[in-house]
Amino acid sequence: MDQIVDLYLSDQTVRTKWEKFLIKLGLHDFSSREVDVIDHTLGIINDEGELVGTGSVAGNVLKYIAVCNRGATPGSRFNQMVTALQQYQFNRKIFHNFVFTKTQYSTSFQHLGFTELAHTDVAAFLESGTPDVNDYLATIPQVEGKKDKKVAAIVMNANPFTLGHQRLAQLASQENDLVYIFVVATDASLFKTEERMQLVKNGTADLKNVHVVSGSDYLVSQATFPAYFLKSPDDLIKTQTTIDARVFKNIIAPKLAISRRYLGTEPFSHTTNFYNKSLINELSPQIEVKIVPRFSNDDQVITATKVRQLIKTGDLAAIKLLVPNITMDFIKSNQKVLQTRIQKGMNINGN
Repeated sequence: MDQIVDLYLSDQTVRTKWEKFLIKLGLHDFSSREVDVIDHTLGIINDEGELVGTGSVAGNVLKYIAVCNRGATPGSRFNQMVTALQQYQFNRKIFHNFVFTKTQYSTSFQHLGFTELAHTDVAAFLESGTPDVNDYLATIPQVEGKKDKKVAAIVMNANPFTLGHQRLAQLASQENDLVYIFVVATDASLFKTEERMQLVKNGTADLKNVHVVSGSDYLVSQATFPAYFLKSPDDLIKTQTTIDARVFKNIIAPKLAISRRYLGTEPFSHTTNFYNKSLINELSPQIEVKIVPRFSNDDQVITATKVRQLIKTGDLAAIKLLVPNITMDFIKSNQKVLQTRIQKGMNINGN
């Protein structure tokens, strides 16, 4: 009879056995980006002591789920593994889980109570448990008669909140009746989620028709999007951005009556530039996509990346030209903390 066991990947013998099993089933990516975030791994051992199934959890994401059906009823080991992972999460008091999987497996997860949020030809994004996307949307403030108003959205990482972010918010505020600013929720940034949220709120406090809300788990962060079953980094960008856009278009925007989304031009980041193009393709024509040229100050293009690089070198005078006073005050008060995060390996490039 098959048994569920704990697999401790810190044991090199176990890790090697686990990798060989997954390679046989067509999974080959065991990069630190994928494996280092794993909190725990389970396995299924058959009567002969062979590993015939595995699955892992990373936060509230299920990943590396793979089973061999030899000697078992098709689907039984898959069901057994997913159920075991959910029970493990339940014991950790995690009652809401996501899975990014090949599209062909979406139906199998749906049979186990997962709800598909979006899919492409390659991958599907599903959730299970509570609070779900409807609970998330219920927490977002809504305005009476919104369907008769011009409602817009901006999605920003704001790592940190710059003069460029502030001017984009001001422009959207002037051109619309209501603006939602969704702040990407991930602590893979130099500025932590709660810090970025507060800076955006403080920096837009004078814009009375602007609501700053968390993107929660529904504006997908590349940092948490598993890519071990995708073929290349470009496949990851394409798949992630398409799913992100479809969740926004089909679930978030209709609920909040959003009809316009603002994007800043991106001359420096391949990832963000690709993301912008994907959004235009996916959102139009249902949602108008308004591209705003990148703001500059003293002929210097304003980017959060430049601010982070200046924090590393401690050039406060240069930073002052790129950020509003609320961000400047925060950086001055927390300069040593931010520099320590960088020294410990926090990536300050990219987005």
